[in-house]
Amino acid sequence: MLLFIEQLLNGFQLGITLFLMSAGLTLIFGIMQVINLAHGSFYMIGAYVGATVASATGSFMLAVPAALLAAGLTGMVAEFLVLRKLYQRDHLDQVLATFGLILFFNELTRIIWGRQPLYMEVPPWLAGSVELLPGLIYPIFRLSVIGVGITVALLLWLMFAKTRIGMQIRAGASNRKMVGALGVNISLLYTLVFGLGTLLAGLAGVMAGPILAVESGMGESILILTFVVVVIGGIGSIRGAVVGAILVGMVDTLGRAFLPMLFRLFLSSSYADSVAASLASMSIYILMALILVIKPKGLFPAHS
Repeated sequence: MLLFIEQLLNGFQLGITLFLMSAGLTLIFGIMQVINLAHGSFYMIGAYVGATVASATGSFMLAVPAALLAAGLTGMVAEFLVLRKLYQRDHLDQVLATFGLILFFNELTRIIWGRQPLYMEVPPWLAGSVELLPGLIYPIFRLSVIGVGITVALLLWLMFAKTRIGMQIRAGASNRKMVGALGVNISLLYTLVFGLGTLLAGLAGVMAGPILAVESGMGESILILTFVVVVIGGIGSIRGAVVGAILVGMVDTLGRAFLPMLFRLFLSSSYADSVAASLASMSIYILMALILVIKPKGLFPAHS
């Protein structure tokens, strides 16, 4: 039972990381109608800058804002120089351009930081564990990741539901020309939205830095999961990003943890592990297919 609760927490923590990624991606695609394959690159930039600043200063509290600033500013520069010219173009042009950005950023990180992975230490004040239940010891840092994700979700909801800029962003997504005619600088607004999306990706990167190795190309693997989350939750929906991310995190983590144990009940250990690993890797795509059969636009499409 304790193992099951621990894996639930691990799944929730993975889901929160995916939410930070998918929230930015669903904002960019749902509001700006831009397919941004390079979203994982800003996750990678946040991780690299965070690891570098933490190593140089010894302060995780300085590493986090540095990672956010680097990812957000890089995103806004990329939007201004590249993506702004693609708003009226076909999605294929957007895919090709942002794929080019992936190659550019991967090579740039190798030039700046080299090919060896970087490792980011968990800050001492988050390095311990806490006993959540008798016998259930869980790392404080993973709990802090969960707390950060929940806080970000609440702040995004407040921004879009209660603030003027949130109203302008939602209006710009519905009718860009009309909002522009009312005096809103749509180009600047879209740049800020893109910067916000890449800032969230950078936050996911710096929070994942102490858990994963920081290396060139690390954004591609999580980008695939992020797209699955966006499709499941509904394009353009923050609520959908939350629900989709938690579902994907839980299914992926629980599948990898418990499917081998289940298959060992009636298969040999080596064969059971092989079959379970394959099925666990497929599980989130099976989940996505099942949800799309029932709700083709995702669980919470933006118009709902």
